[in-house]
Amino acid sequence: MKKMTLRTRVLTGTVAVGALAAGLFGTVSASAAAPAAAPAAVMADADNGNAMTSTHLTIEAATKAARATLDAAEKENQRVSVAVVDRNGNTIVTLRGDGAGPQSYESAVKKAYTAVSWNAPTSVLAGRLANAPTLKDIPGTLFLAGGAPVTAKGAPIAGIGVAGAPSGDLDEKFAQAGVASLAK
Repeated sequence: MKKMTLRTRVLTGTVAVGALAAGLFGTVSASAAAPAAAPAAVMADADNGNAMTSTHLTIEAATKAARATLDAAEKENQRVSVAVVDRNGNTIVTLRGDGAGPQSYESAVKKAYTAVSWNAPTSVLAGRLANAPTLKDIPGTLFLAGGAPVTAKGAPIAGIGVAGAPSGDLDEKFAQAGVASLAK
């Protein structure tokens, strides 16, 4: 093994002491930078006006409404799909009736989303296209009759969309049957 010169040993020792000192300094500075105690969390609640309570449709209620909607369509021998979405337009439940067309599923979801977004039946909203034709360009919407909002205390909490019947009037009639089932 080769013997190190005095100069190499001094240089190596200096580097080792410097690294040790840097590590010690970093540890001490990191400890000093940590706060002594975390600040108390601010409570966000309705009492101080930082939060609000909203009403949502339960999965049981959404399923009940979807089933009532599909039953109303089946009584008139119509093959439809039904979608129920929450206040944010997220799908809660969908039912595709026996023999419903492949396009009906997506159309039902879009009609439900449109109804809850504007808190109005989609047949009413379809009439607004004459004055605002670019409404139809909003992603996820469908301005054809067949969507109905579900409200609580005047605010929309869900939407029911139906698609597949020969007319939008029938689709909307069935959607309204689903809304009505929630009042029972």
